[in-house]
Amino acid sequence: MSDAALTIEHALLAARQAGVDRLDAQLMLCELLGQNRTWLLAHDRDPLAPDTLARFQSWVTRRAQGEPLAYLLGDKEFFGLSLQVNPQVLIPRPDTEILVEWALERLATNPAQDVLDLGTGSGAIALALQHRCPQARVTAVDASAGALQTAEHNARKLGLPVRFRLGSWLQAVQGETFDLIVSNPPYIAEHDPHLQALTHEPISALTSGPDGLDDIRHIVAAARSHLRPSGWLLLEHGYDQAEAVGALLAQAGYAHIETRLDLGGNTRCTGGQTLPRSA
Repeated sequence: MSDAALTIEHALLAARQAGVDRLDAQLMLCELLGQNRTWLLAHDRDPLAPDTLARFQSWVTRRAQGEPLAYLLGDKEFFGLSLQVNPQVLIPRPDTEILVEWALERLATNPAQDVLDLGTGSGAIALALQHRCPQARVTAVDASAGALQTAEHNARKLGLPVRFRLGSWLQAVQGETFDLIVSNPPYIAEHDPHLQALTHEPISALTSGPDGLDDIRHIVAAARSHLRPSGWLLLEHGYDQAEAVGALLAQAGYAHIETRLDLGGNTRCTGGQTLPRSA
């Protein structure tokens, strides 16, 4: 950008020429200026201060190179909550809200249940459940100390009493049982070509073995001893993995196996229930 590009209008034009979507560029400028898009459009002839222009240039370069907008802005909305995100955590996706909605259905008749969120990342699922169901006792686990720090920050900012544990899957809650376990674990195959578009996000939160199911296999097997009678295990997975995940649940002895569709009509979540104890 040259000296002639000191107005908002010219800065946005230069960003577009650099390959950045206009809406993304507007949102970046809004963040830097502390304003909303309505203000931005009404002040497009206003000059940009040199330091603001320099930061905007840097963000435009990073966005053009594929860095996610959420990492640049530092937050992402999920289920009506504004969450801090950074390269330590996976950016929450809208399809994961389907998993939250299903979990809330399971909590509807008895809200005061013990809930476990495995691989919490930014805390998105756990915090959404705690926000919508204050009576639930929600615990969230992650193996990444950096991710857990982000989730704890989000919980403090939102004033939500989620308990956090550092550890690998269910090892972090040894000896504890729950009424409901939910997880959006890594489920992409190690050599999936789609990974090329996700290089800025933590690979450990994305891939899980040659077929993408290694972590799901572990969770399905280990969760049985942490679920109370009639408890539910709900899992997010890849669009083409529902049959395989359902089979894993059936082999492990879960009953009432169900699937849920995502916003695009693909099978995105599969879950099953432990059987109640015999009278």
